[in-house]
Amino acid sequence: MKILIVEDEELAVKKLQKTLAGVEPDAEVVAVTDSILSTVNWLEENPDPDLILMDIELSDGQSFEIFNQAKIKSPVIFTTSYDEYALKAFKVNSVDYLLKPIQKEDLEAALTKLKNMKELYKSDETKPDVSIDNLVKELQQKLQPKEYRKRFLVKHAQKLVSIEIDEIAYFFSDGRLNFFKTFDNKKFVVDYTMDELEDMLDPTKYFRISRSFYISVDSVDQIHDYFGNRLMLMLKPAVDKESIVSREKVTDFKKWMGK
Repeated sequence: MKILIVEDEELAVKKLQKTLAGVEPDAEVVAVTDSILSTVNWLEENPDPDLILMDIELSDGQSFEIFNQAKIKSPVIFTTSYDEYALKAFKVNSVDYLLKPIQKEDLEAALTKLKNMKELYKSDETKPDVSIDNLVKELQQKLQPKEYRKRFLVKHAQKLVSIEIDEIAYFFSDGRLNFFKTFDNKKFVVDYTMDELEDMLDPTKYFRISRSFYISVDSVDQIHDYFGNRLMLMLKPAVDKESIVSREKVTDFKKWMGK
């Protein structure tokens, strides 16, 4: 098995080579590249390796950029320091992930997985390529910071005004229209559904307590037990409808408030 290692830390390379030798003695490390540029150049000038062990964070950027500049047909195993919970969603057939420091048993399991995939790769030469492309897109979305809404442009009297997100206490619906209230108790109509808002707002700052309420952590004044294993919130500024945390949201709401 011919392996390309993409890693910019010399110590990490040595540890990986040592671990690899213990797991796969017949493996040959054909090259070690330490940047996006050197990796792209190597891939353009050499035959495809049987496997690429690729760190996500390189000296000149994230290794995702390599996929934009070179056609990668080899299976890829990413090595990364990212939290394991952020990676579980991306376990796919064509690649795997090894968390640093890389453990022998993890590398062994990843290589075994790769060997088990050999017949699948032979039966469909395009499948690894497509899977890697999809994976890279998903990883970029997950590991690169997401941009959340910073302000809303809304109508006020006969003009449009821009309201900063930090000024908004909560969003709510009356069944016909959706609104938000600012901390200084001003009410505005917002031209988005509650589902659309859920994708726009930073989940560390805003929480959807029910179908019709999306609240800021700073808007919660009091929390009371409510029948049906629900919670009733007293918000600031006061709102003219009950703000109830639905039963299925209670556990997540408590975790959110406790962070």
